Amino acid sequence: MAKFGGKGDKKSVPGLTTASMSDIVFMLLFFFMVTTSMRETENKVMVNLPEATEVAKLERKDLTSYINIGSPIASLQRMYGTDARIQLNDSFKTVDEIRDFIAAERDAMSEVDRQYMTVSIRADANVRMGIITDVKQELRRCSALKIMYAARKPAVD
Repeated sequence: MAKFGGKGDKKSVPGLTTASMSDIVFMLLFFFMVTTSMRETENKVMVNLPEATEVAKLERKDLTSYINIGSPIASLQRMYGTDARIQLNDSFKTVDEIRDFIAAERDAMSEVDRQYMTVSIRADANVRMGIITDVKQELRRCSALKIMYAARKPAVD
């Protein structure tokens, strides 16, 4: 004879509602889709960046086109050799094909953003300066005058 006992002494525990579970899953999925940045291109050249004396951060990475210059990675050296190559997006190109690459990158941007387009050159520290000069000359002919060079931060002693 318990004080608080009564007629409904054999009550069962109510089930756990999962109605909002799908909302939580979709919110997490949306969060990770928005915050995750996917790699746009696969590096096919080895790039050991030179050490920088000055560092400037890119304001808008979505307006930046990347040109990688260096020796092909080990798995591609049988096919392409060990000489420095120019990589535009996911393929090797020549200096003459830079004009088409810049035109395609500009066409992919809105009219307002085209004036802010930046070309970032990621060149290996051991690449001959002649190749870089040829790339820069071709960029000038394309009127792509805003050029940045990728480099690693200097080591702090």
